[in-house]
Amino acid sequence: MPYKILAINPGSTSTKIAVYTDEEPTFTLSIPHSAEELSNFKSVIDQFDWRKDLVEKALEENGIDIHTLSAVIGRGGIISPVESGVYEVNDDLRHDLQHARMQHASNLGGLIAREIADEAGVKSYIADPVVVDEMMPYARISGMPELPRESVFHALNQKAVARLFAKESGKRYEDLNLVVCHMGGGCTVSAHRRGRVIDTTNALDGCGPFSPERSGSLPPGPLIHLCFSGKYTEEELIRKVHGAGGLMAHLGTTSVPEVLDRILGHDLHAMLILRAMCYSISKEIGAMSVALKGDVDAILITGGIAHSKRVTDFIAGYVETIAPIYVYPGENELKSLAENALAVLRGERQVRTYVSEEYDDPSQINDTSRSSKIREALLAAISPTTATKPVSAIRHYLRKLGNKKN
Repeated sequence: MPYKILAINPGSTSTKIAVYTDEEPTFTLSIPHSAEELSNFKSVIDQFDWRKDLVEKALEENGIDIHTLSAVIGRGGIISPVESGVYEVNDDLRHDLQHARMQHASNLGGLIAREIADEAGVKSYIADPVVVDEMMPYARISGMPELPRESVFHALNQKAVARLFAKESGKRYEDLNLVVCHMGGGCTVSAHRRGRVIDTTNALDGCGPFSPERSGSLPPGPLIHLCFSGKYTEEELIRKVHGAGGLMAHLGTTSVPEVLDRILGHDLHAMLILRAMCYSISKEIGAMSVALKGDVDAILITGGIAHSKRVTDFIAGYVETIAPIYVYPGENELKSLAENALAVLRGERQVRTYVSEEYDDPSQINDTSRSSKIREALLAAISPTTATKPVSAIRHYLRKLGNKKN
């Protein structure tokens, strides 16, 4: 008996939905939301009833009875850090989506899925939300204890592309080391080691390369001076980092095709800024290859900007010596969501239980009265091994240095 799955992906200016019968999409729709419509709501969470009604109306108008659904899955939001996987939208998860620490349209995905699934009498899920956190302990530490590095990236698309590459290569995702670069309105670059993302850039908070609408990492001193200059409010500065930074700040557009057209018209400033963005992305790919100790099976480039061969060729020129490069243009998050739900229905993937957790403070790692995933990971990393390892390159280097005569 085939499974029918409803996938829901709320975005900043649209809500995309699709119905899949097993692996095949039988209905897809993008419901646009105008700025005028969105202005009627004070916050993202206030849009819940409105967006849910739009989804249900669209299904009804297209003859889709929700009682024929096998499952409903929505895009995950800004919840507690979780490991990669599929999570049922339990009461804890619903609460944390309703009271998310950051405004983001993806917070509505699991909420709408839960409401429709309850009406249909089936289970609701999310999969690989943006807060998937599998970072190694020392990747979390910045130079200021008050500002730890967090894992917030395009987990859903990155994981889907990584698994697709593994399948096409006849290998398991869990056996590969990959650098995956997602290039969209925000750009994230991640180090995937044996099925886990051990380090990543955080595009939501402005870290990593700059992108069409985000500033990327900035010089901290000048940024602090700008914050206290009196020129901008806190809200305006946050907007400069996330939403009005990057290409938008420099060129007044977030459209890479438009920038490429301007370059063809001999706009050298547009050429300079686009190349600078690509250069910053290339540097992050190099950094993530170091996180994998140089053992990289492939570099995967995905996202909407990956449709541009001029962009991917420019990046390849910098990183092609690291590993083979594979380009997967676009992002099909609805398909990824449906595939995750289907794997659960078929018993191929186990459903995880979401538990709301407090922030794991690295400065409290020595307090054994407190549970700490960071402590567990660090202890596992430093445990002695009985394996015999060859002399490292750096030891060879030190030996040569020690033997050198002055």
